[in-house]
Amino acid sequence: MATTAFDGGLFPEPEAPRARGAWVRLAAAFPFALMMLVSLIELALADRKYGLFTGGFGQSRAVDAPGEIALFLAGYAAAQAVIGLAGWALSLHLARRGPAWAPCFVFALVGGALFCGLLAAQYQLHSYFSDAVGFALLKQLGGGSLVDAILFGLSEIGVALLALAALAAGAWAAWKLLARLLPPDMQRLSAPRRSLYVAAIVLFLTAAFAIPRTGNDAAFGLNRTLAWQALTGTLDLASDVDLDGYGLFGIQHDTAPFDGSRHPLALDVPGNGVDEDGYGGDLALVPLAAPLGPQVFTGDRPHVVIVVMESTRGDVLGKRINGKPVAPNLEVLAAAGSAAYPAYSHVGFTTESLKSIFSGQLAPRTGDPSLFRDLKASGYRIGVFSGQPEDFGGISETVGMRESADVYVDAEGLRDKRAFDFAAQGSLLVDESHLLAAFDRTLGKEDWQARPHFAYFNFQSPHFPYHHDGVPARVTDAPIERGAIGAARAEDVQATYWNAVANADAWLGEVVRRLKAKGVWDDTLLIVTGDHGEDLFEDGFLGHGHVINTRQFGTMLVANRPGLLPPAPLALADYRAILTAALRGESPSAPAAAPFLHIGPLDTPTAIGLAGKGTLTRLRLDTGEACLVERHKCAPHTTFTGAAKARIEALIARWGSERWRARQRGER
Repeated sequence: MATTAFDGGLFPEPEAPRARGAWVRLAAAFPFALMMLVSLIELALADRKYGLFTGGFGQSRAVDAPGEIALFLAGYAAAQAVIGLAGWALSLHLARRGPAWAPCFVFALVGGALFCGLLAAQYQLHSYFSDAVGFALLKQLGGGSLVDAILFGLSEIGVALLALAALAAGAWAAWKLLARLLPPDMQRLSAPRRSLYVAAIVLFLTAAFAIPRTGNDAAFGLNRTLAWQALTGTLDLASDVDLDGYGLFGIQHDTAPFDGSRHPLALDVPGNGVDEDGYGGDLALVPLAAPLGPQVFTGDRPHVVIVVMESTRGDVLGKRINGKPVAPNLEVLAAAGSAAYPAYSHVGFTTESLKSIFSGQLAPRTGDPSLFRDLKASGYRIGVFSGQPEDFGGISETVGMRESADVYVDAEGLRDKRAFDFAAQGSLLVDESHLLAAFDRTLGKEDWQARPHFAYFNFQSPHFPYHHDGVPARVTDAPIERGAIGAARAEDVQATYWNAVANADAWLGEVVRRLKAKGVWDDTLLIVTGDHGEDLFEDGFLGHGHVINTRQFGTMLVANRPGLLPPAPLALADYRAILTAALRGESPSAPAAAPFLHIGPLDTPTAIGLAGKGTLTRLRLDTGEACLVERHKCAPHTTFTGAAKARIEALIARWGSERWRARQRGER
């Protein structure tokens, strides 16, 4: 049995004529060359996207010290070797009846095309979202429904399936062509020797077990790479001895592998002397305001109108595009009345944000007191006019919207008026013109002098993709379509978004004009807010709810009466108490607690945040990185000292207290 010069005896080569031997040696070298190529592509992209080795954009941690680089390269090479050898063995098996070129072709298709396809998909996803995106977060995007989360991206999924079909067709055609062009009697290749597999697996297991405990940035960098993620994820699952969801090989590894009550994100029981979740020591509860109970208003009650402008950032006030004000009607209201900015969404998503606005709670349960139930009990006639489906994610059921409304018009009832043909419930969007027309047909015709009225409007123009046929050019003459949205056209995306916000503001002006025409303006309490903000590629991300910052989580609160709002920062859960005070003619009280923010479910978030006056503290629970956002300072949370450490500890204590209260109330 001969051996190739390339592999030094690791790849046995069957006896072959001299003319065929050169091809066999070339084929044996092929998987190494291909894995080297895709590795260089991945590392180059990771550095460009995350500053993996150089720091920079969105990255406070970099693999830049000699020791970190050595550990990173050892772990990366081991993971790539395990994946590459497994792929080569699979290719040899699949092409066991074919000539020497056949496994090379299969490996290129499976190992190269699939790897690069996954890599492209990951970076395409991260061009819109941060790496905080996870299974639970995508479920939130679908309003709690995994089906809707999938449907939300149906068009992208369709494109991916078409690309996969095209790849399969191309592979079949290439196979047929190669079978015709290349000699059919080329000798088959033998599998690598078992010792090579053993060496790669031992090296990887050593690196996987040792590197996460080094305390440097090598593991952080490795978790940006596909092979390392896949293999350590598999090992982590296999080593979860106590079945608490955490094993020994992840960044969030289990430091108590035989105790199911102690693991990352475990519920920290206050006062028991045990730090179950590994953050901040044993939990010391912080005071939380009791949820506001049911309210009934009597006497001379004003009309109430609430306008929610989807995805509208707090910096809309004073915003100018091409020299034109984006929200002139909102600015007039703020000047004559009152305004608070920033007002923070707790989660940065629509469904939970609206629940907080109307319930006054961070995580309300179905049937809890809400503004809808309060005003219904107080004799108000109630109308809902929403450009989105209010049953989406359980909004209506949780706050009693449909059960309380005398007039109920939303995107489900106006499906024939929807702006797009998207399949997801959360993507239904109805233009504001149809909502005002519905108002004119119903509440707009009624006598508001005989009975107090409550009208809720939800304006959806600023929702992604920021433009539809019903949106005129208000601050830009060149809004772009969905297919053109991308980081390369960030300025055009921003102009299109602000044009959509300007459209929502114009319809806000129509609401005000109708109230004045009816002669009830002076007897109406008007509140305007967003449900959350929106990132527009300022830091490379598009959307909301996946990076805790003021652009994505922050919006504004504007009222048509002066002195009605407490000073910022506020949270959406503060709104019901503010409105209750206003309806009773009382002065607003400052919120009892600072706005608490989180990405993902409250019980198992990816990240948490706490807003103060001019400050914002956030902590990534999956990586342990903490940031003092207003200072642009990020580092492992264990490295902070002094006042910065106190801010992080206050954030952890607030999260633990919110979780504890939610668990005590039976919430999940």
